[in-house]
Amino acid sequence: MRHGLRAATLVAALLGVCVAGCGGPRQAQGPARITLWTQMDPEERARFEENLDAFRAAHPGVEIEYVPYDTENLRQQFQTAAAAGGGPQIIFGPSDQVGPLSLIGVIRPLDEVMPAGFFDRFVPQALDTLGGHLWAAPDQVGNHLTLVYNRALVPEPPETWDEFMALARRLTRPAGGGQPARYGFAMNVMEPYWLVPFLAGYGGWVMDADRNPTLDTPAMRQALALLADLKNRSGVMPRESDYQVAETLFKEGQAAMIVNGPWSWSAYRKAGIDVGVAPIPRLPNGAWAAPMTASKGYSINANVPDAELPRVVELVEFLTSAEAQRRRAVELGTLPSHADAYADSAIANDPTLQASRRAFALGRRMPVVPEMRVLWDVMRPGLQQVMAGARTPEEAAREMQAQAVQQIAGMRR
Repeated sequence: MRHGLRAATLVAALLGVCVAGCGGPRQAQGPARITLWTQMDPEERARFEENLDAFRAAHPGVEIEYVPYDTENLRQQFQTAAAAGGGPQIIFGPSDQVGPLSLIGVIRPLDEVMPAGFFDRFVPQALDTLGGHLWAAPDQVGNHLTLVYNRALVPEPPETWDEFMALARRLTRPAGGGQPARYGFAMNVMEPYWLVPFLAGYGGWVMDADRNPTLDTPAMRQALALLADLKNRSGVMPRESDYQVAETLFKEGQAAMIVNGPWSWSAYRKAGIDVGVAPIPRLPNGAWAAPMTASKGYSINANVPDAELPRVVELVEFLTSAEAQRRRAVELGTLPSHADAYADSAIANDPTLQASRRAFALGRRMPVVPEMRVLWDVMRPGLQQVMAGARTPEEAAREMQAQAVQQIAGMRR
């Protein structure tokens, strides 16, 4: 969700890619070329490159190129390029991009493109239907937040909020004697994806069954108040705590616990942290925090000519195969979407992935509807203002709801 190259640095390269392989006419002679735009973390890219190498070895006449983006630039740049008749043949990213991209018709409904029975290979939780169609072939499920802890400091993870707070206070110490401060806990409190598990744990959600926003609720006010108290009054976490601050503190052993997702675990291990994973603890009301769950997968550009589809479909089939998903799954901490890989003993019996499955089971599926993009954008400033002490939870919840209603109404016109 956070890594990739900025589009401004890629303009020259992308022009060359698009002229040669993004929707323009191809000469009959010469190898076929498939271009993908992707949102992946560096460790995830390493597995992806191994899978591409395996496909190339089996298809020596096919050239494959890919360009990494961060989440926002991936969606925006693809939307612009595809609407103009260009763009890569395949795009890979989180499931919430399906809503806006399908709405404007720049990706193909894959249930009309992939072979019969293709989607039977996946666990049901990996599939998102929108408008009666499936728009992405899932590569993994989860993408959910968990409690991540340093085993050198936390032998057993807390389950209740009282246990969590007592442990975090015990492990927090001020700087002194040549030693830096250590915090019992650190978390990104600047992005609404980290707010949602607490909102859901208090019984709230981002929208109702009719896709109308439900942000001004007691659950939202309780969730905002809990995080504000944790950040500003508890003393167990840094007063400035965005993604990068929390990430750095945990990697350097200066935070005992953090809330983050599977994309982060491999990098923590490489930093020398003995990582443990558990569900986010039960909240003061006794209910488990419920992270948003999602899949990540491959969609096909609506501009791909029918004559080129078989090769593109073949690559998507390969990249979502059980073999491709098993590769480095334990190392990366990813839960496969392919049913055979999900049930593989090496994956099912891995302690980290077992814990991830428990957290996944407690979660709630992210809506892939276009309105979700609006909700992210309106929740962000309200959350940040509450964390800064500039607004009360009540004020922020009211403003989130008002902005969401206004912007969604405009989007639906």
